[in-house]
Order: sequence, then structure tokens, then C-alpha cells
Amino acid sequence: MNLFRPSRADRVQTLDLNTLDRPPEFVSGLQSLESRLGSKYVAQRLRIEADHETAMSRKAKPSFNLESRFSERALILGLRLTGLYARGRRNALSIEVRRHEAQIANFPAAFDGFTILHLSDLHIDLTPAFSGALIEAIEPLAYDLCVLTGDYRAQTFGPFEAALEGMGQLKPHIKSPAYAVLGNHDSICMVPAMESMGYSFLINEHIRIKRSGRDLHIAGIDDAHFYCLEDCRRAAQEIPRDETSILLSHTPEAYRQAADAGFALMLCGHTHGGQICLPGGVALLTEAKSPRQFVRGAWRYRDMIGYTSVGAGTCIVDVRLNCRPEVTLHRLRRTEP
Repeated sequence: MNLFRPSRADRVQTLDLNTLDRPPEFVSGLQSLESRLGSKYVAQRLRIEADHETAMSRKAKPSFNLESRFSERALILGLRLTGLYARGRRNALSIEVRRHEAQIANFPAAFDGFTILHLSDLHIDLTPAFSGALIEAIEPLAYDLCVLTGDYRAQTFGPFEAALEGMGQLKPHIKSPAYAVLGNHDSICMVPAMESMGYSFLINEHIRIKRSGRDLHIAGIDDAHFYCLEDCRRAAQEIPRDETSILLSHTPEAYRQAADAGFALMLCGHTHGGQICLPGGVALLTEAKSPRQFVRGAWRYRDMIGYTSVGAGTCIVDVRLNCRPEVTLHRLRRTEP
């Protein structure tokens, strides 16, 4: 959730990595990303991050914006006055395991029943007790692959070392390969450190999984909500159109591009399902430019199935009302067209 959005012109500037105000190990890791993703992309991502950091640091006066301490205190006060704050905090640590069966036409028989653990919007450094609750939720689960659809850090700017520490504590409890994408709260500077922990990022890229001579493709794109550096076509360009592919996206907002690129399934998050909702789970605010039915759970757009996780973590305040946090097990099943 942010107040600053880059213009198209901002995205074509260049940046010298050696001038970054980051520890040397982060700069070295970004240099390795340049060879993989291209120097232009890395420079664009860093320039937008730097401009956002500058814009947010100028907001020194108390004001009501979604990332100010003033707003956080006002929201907490309002919840306390209504008697909902304590209940909302308990809800935020009561993580549900949701199961979704994805029926995919012509899905390879070799992968029938393939199960994906989907984690989204952890904001892992916001609440000290959260990591333990998340680990407890996923510990007994069985799955073939884990995917993470962004927002590992609580803020959209500033330090990220606490988020890295939390992600490092989580990784030993993930019992499969783990593929991740960046969210609008994440810095590209986090990628090398998280990859050294064992997370594999897909940034407008894809990987191929083989089983019994058949292929399943997993692709990932950069954040389409704030950074606008998503590239579904690049992520899918080496995937044969007659083979099944799954797209990881932080937000459902890239749904049109994903369907055009031929993805069979899109897994995303970002919306938190509203996080603080009316009875019945009616979201008041989702911060996503996509149809209302894409706010949470399963949906379809043309021939593509989609699923929007309400997320495991919380944003701004560690409270959830009428919208319990989730981790999701997607079981992929073959159907005839």
C-alpha cells in the first residue's frame, strides 16, 4: 500500500550500483543479478525504490496516509474504542490452512495431484509472534512445491534486515523447493540474501519441472501494482504453448496479460482479502485494480484459473476482522477440455 507511483519516465533512468547506500555484500549480490536479469532492469527497479524512499522520508508531519505512524495509532485507537482490537490481534495469529483443487484441462497426467503450498503477504517483521504461528501452521503439511507471492517486509521502504532474519528462520521449515516473486513492499536488494537461504526468485523468468518425461512450467513476474515492471511475455517466451504453465504474481492486477500469455493458473496475493472486513468477509479496501471477484479465493478469467490468497500476515496493524489469515494448498488435477 503506497502513496507514490513512478511515472513512465522514471523507469528509463540508470543507476551506478557502486553509489548505492547499501553494505558491500548487497551491492555484490545485485551485480550478479545484473548478469541474469540485465543491467537496465536492475537499474529501473533500484531507481523507483530510491525515489519512493525519498518521497516517503519527506512526509515528516503527522498525516493520514497508510504508512505513517500517525495513521497506525489512529487505527489502533479506533479499534480499541470499538472493543475489536484484542479480538483482531488474536485472529491475526490464527492461521487457517485452506485447500483449493484446481481443475486444469489437459494437465499432464504425470502431475495429476501435484500439490503446491502457497504463502503470500507474510510481512514477517511486523509482529514478533507471527513467525511461530506460521511455522506451526505449515509444519504438518505435505506438498510437492512451495511458492511465495511477495511482501516479505512490513514497510515499503527502509531497512529490511529484520525481514531477512524472519525469512531465514522460516526456510528450514519449508520441506520442498521454494520459488518466490517480489511484492510492492520488497526491495530487489533482498533477493541475493534470500536466494542464499535457498529461496529461488522468478523475476520475469520461468523454470521447468520434469516428471515421467512430462513438463510443468512455473513462471514469476515482478510486482504489477506499484513497480509496474511485470513482463508476462518475457516470463512465458520459452514455454511451449501446448504445455501447462503456472504464473506467480504478487497481485491479481496482471490477469489480462497472464491470460494473453497462455498461463493455465495464476497464483497471487496482495489484497489481504481486505484484512479488516465487514461481516461476511466484505472487503472495505483492497488496493488492487482488478475486478471485485478477484479479491480473494478462486476465480476465472477466460481460459485461465486464478487464486488470490488473503495472505498469512497483516499490513499496517497486526489485526484481522472477518478475514482470517491463510496458507493455501493447491492440488492440481487433470480434466478433459
